[in-house]
Amino acid sequence: MKYSVDTYRLYQSEKYFAHTVRIHVRMKDKVDINILDKAVNSAIRRYPYFAVRVTVDEDGGYVLIPNDKKIVVMPTAENMPMVGSSKINDHLLFVDCSGKDIFFNISHTMCGGRGFQPWVMTNIYEYVREKYNVEPFAPEIRKADSDFLPGETEEPAMDLLTTDEPIYKRKSIKAPVLGMDYLKGVFIPIKRDPNYMVVTVNQKDLMKVAKVNDSSVLSLFFVLFARTLDKVFPEKDRFIVGEAAHNPRESVGLPNTHCDFLSHVYVAYDRDSLNGDLEKLGTRTRGQIILQTDPSVSHAQVRKLFELYEEIDKEHGLKAKRKYMKKHSLSTGKDVQHGSFIANYTGLMDWGELANYVEWFVFVIEGHFTIEITAMADKIYVGFMQIIKTDKYINLFREELEKLGIPCVIEGPFPKRLPKHEIPLK
Repeated sequence: MKYSVDTYRLYQSEKYFAHTVRIHVRMKDKVDINILDKAVNSAIRRYPYFAVRVTVDEDGGYVLIPNDKKIVVMPTAENMPMVGSSKINDHLLFVDCSGKDIFFNISHTMCGGRGFQPWVMTNIYEYVREKYNVEPFAPEIRKADSDFLPGETEEPAMDLLTTDEPIYKRKSIKAPVLGMDYLKGVFIPIKRDPNYMVVTVNQKDLMKVAKVNDSSVLSLFFVLFARTLDKVFPEKDRFIVGEAAHNPRESVGLPNTHCDFLSHVYVAYDRDSLNGDLEKLGTRTRGQIILQTDPSVSHAQVRKLFELYEEIDKEHGLKAKRKYMKKHSLSTGKDVQHGSFIANYTGLMDWGELANYVEWFVFVIEGHFTIEITAMADKIYVGFMQIIKTDKYINLFREELEKLGIPCVIEGPFPKRLPKHEIPLK
């Protein structure tokens, strides 16, 4: 690839969906915007690869170059600025806040959840340290003046990927989606109302169920969401397909890289089996996830992604590159594969004493019946995303949790307010 892995998502169209991430952190006390401003601009010193702006080179390719302008911190408003715009000093990120809530907005081109979470934690650490005049014990926090982890700024390349034959190839099963609700949300402006809810469960309650049913956090949620959709899909749809993103960083020898290069895991559930034995469903789901995250499988998927990037490099001019991405994108192009739902789990990182100052945090992205799962201390949080406003899915999901004896607290809905990009188009 000619360019940084961090640039290629910039070619994608945002006609319908924003390619950004909004991280919602609810603090236990009201946020002081002046202290937050100082904290954010201190924390960015630790992440210079996020302090960039977009330019176009002589071949029409997007390039990220250092941007030493201030990171903008602002009050939350109905209409938020675009990332990359002059309103936020051309950065691909900004921060806003209201009441007890802090929102970190950043272009998805630069990384995914496992890359964003350390940045968020550093920001919160700097904020807590400044506001309360304390030094909270937080073992996994990357402090503003700390060194990079080994390989943190390194990028994956094609020669890091195995050429072994994948030990698993997905059978072609067309995944049903929530057709009418989805289409209303995409094409009928009056119906479109992107929102999300936050579901909080105690980790011990969830893990008690997971352990006796041979499940992990992700595999248990896969089964629960499939069972939720089983109540609303037409009978003619014989399978419900769960999808999750997987970043094979460790298998390419770059466990600390911030870069986002994803393979995908798919688990198809025959609807006749969904109300069967939970342990069998858990074992099968966990086994499928393990199988499909084998290096030979995930590397084959990433190889397709990198081959797409190399083809974009061959196109001359920004217009041609964007046109090629629109036609061949693995997420929106003609060969796209989708699940009936998407469930991603960022994993548990140790916030230490910093968790005492935070109520919850979730990642917010585009999608209908898309779930982002996060964890902190003794809690697990689910960001439950929709593109229309309705309670029917969240209520059915609550029922599935309650059947298993897992109490939950649901807050929201909250408006998404996902910013789009303002970047050079020629």
